[in-house]
Amino acid sequence: MIKAILIDDELDAIESLTWEINQFCKDIQIIDSFTNPEEAISAINYLKPDCVFLDIEMPKMDGFQLLSQLNFRKFDLVITTAYDNYAIQAFKESAIDYLLKPIDSDDLQKVARKITANKSDNNLGTELKLALENIYKQQNSSLNKVALPLNRKIVFVNASDIIYCKSDGNYTTIYLTNNEKHLISKKLKDVMELINDKQIIKVHQSYLVNITYIKEYVKSDGYYLVLDDKTTIPVSKSNRRFLLESIQNV
Repeated sequence: MIKAILIDDELDAIESLTWEINQFCKDIQIIDSFTNPEEAISAINYLKPDCVFLDIEMPKMDGFQLLSQLNFRKFDLVITTAYDNYAIQAFKESAIDYLLKPIDSDDLQKVARKITANKSDNNLGTELKLALENIYKQQNSSLNKVALPLNRKIVFVNASDIIYCKSDGNYTTIYLTNNEKHLISKKLKDVMELINDKQIIKVHQSYLVNITYIKEYVKSDGYYLVLDDKTTIPVSKSNRRFLLESIQNV
């Protein structure tokens, strides 16, 4: 069962959406609903829902401000609004879909199927990763497999095959030695935790680099790295010392 929280400053809108979900989305369980955004923040951080249906236009705090104050963000976000001018910002917030009020039951059911599919994929990815980790532990392998959550599938890569990662807000592109690249919906700090390999370090607010592929460390109008594939990567002032320490320990 998928746990959902509804947020809308209009009680009539919450009651209407509740009825629609109960009638047409049997796999979704509404665990709470809120007209007060501040109360919703605390509830989301504590209850950790699978999905959140969020109105944007609210008087005390709009939906995007609410999202910026959350500690827990590992849920599918569905934007619900009477206005059609928030689509781009909704996409930037990694919304799974965008429903215009009054909400059409067919559109709602499509969203429910997306959420169900995402949960199945996430569960599968977790199970596969755990199984893979157990196999490598049993074999005492030094390889570090990384599970990349892509659209409707999980791709496993060796951490040693990752050359660098480039972030753009809530999205990160991972570049591999075989010239493949994968775009995943995660911030850079989350990608670093996902890879969890001491050879791959942060050198800039937008970049992770595998130190085994560094060819040159250059000082010229700032600091930057040249990798084996001739890619240049900027190095921020706050990361220079850690970079040098990491290189010395290779």
